[in-house]
Amino acid sequence: MADFDIKEFLDAKVKAFNRPAFIEHDPICIPHLFSNQQDIEIMGFFAAILAWGQRKTIINKCRELIERFDGAPAQFIRGHSEDDLKNLLGFKHRTFNDTDLLYFVAFLHRHYQEFTSLEDAFLIGSQYGEQFHIERSLNEFKAYFFSLPDHPIRTKKHISSPLQKSSCKRLNMFLRWMVRQDNCGVDFGIWKRIPASELICPCDIHVERVARRFGLITADKINWKTALELTASLKTFDPMDPVKYDFALFGIGVEGEV
Repeated sequence: MADFDIKEFLDAKVKAFNRPAFIEHDPICIPHLFSNQQDIEIMGFFAAILAWGQRKTIINKCRELIERFDGAPAQFIRGHSEDDLKNLLGFKHRTFNDTDLLYFVAFLHRHYQEFTSLEDAFLIGSQYGEQFHIERSLNEFKAYFFSLPDHPIRTKKHISSPLQKSSCKRLNMFLRWMVRQDNCGVDFGIWKRIPASELICPCDIHVERVARRFGLITADKINWKTALELTASLKTFDPMDPVKYDFALFGIGVEGEV
């Protein structure tokens, strides 16, 4: 179809999927349960990290986690006692278990003692005057995340980085939620120091299949190179906000349109 305009088609799909109805059955519904920024950040982070498997299961496990945090994630993270940590024992989602959860809580507790926002964890280089660069940011975030002494080796598999050649789907999705700003009611746009133009499109099997169908990627498998290639293609449609097309690609894939 020579007259088929991919940008026009994807723009229409962004409008179709970037709306509140999208939230109900997606893990992003979890941070939308809160209005306090730290609660949004914390549960957005957990919802993204736990986002593999069936979406219904992911949402249910996140709701369980909120209950274990006594309904107040930020308050629990900042002010829990050793005895409070017993509430977290027995938590499990696929390969993420209570050992991992306890370390995540320890890291977040330490971070919020020094910073008011989790955004700072992705701006380590920028704090020293370096220009923001997403690949460096993700690599430095992982190093920072595991900077606590005696961190569990097993927990490292739950935080990816470009150094591992990972597509970093979950972290890129979390950054999209926190950074993208529009009036559509899905992404939060509460982080102002990371440019939306620098974000990388989350790349899962649905996104990969649709992107490949439209010739937006050529790489054989999903990795960091694939995510960069996809985002570069999407920047030809919108250089300032390429990851908005995540809505279109994911939605088309889930709906089975392609």
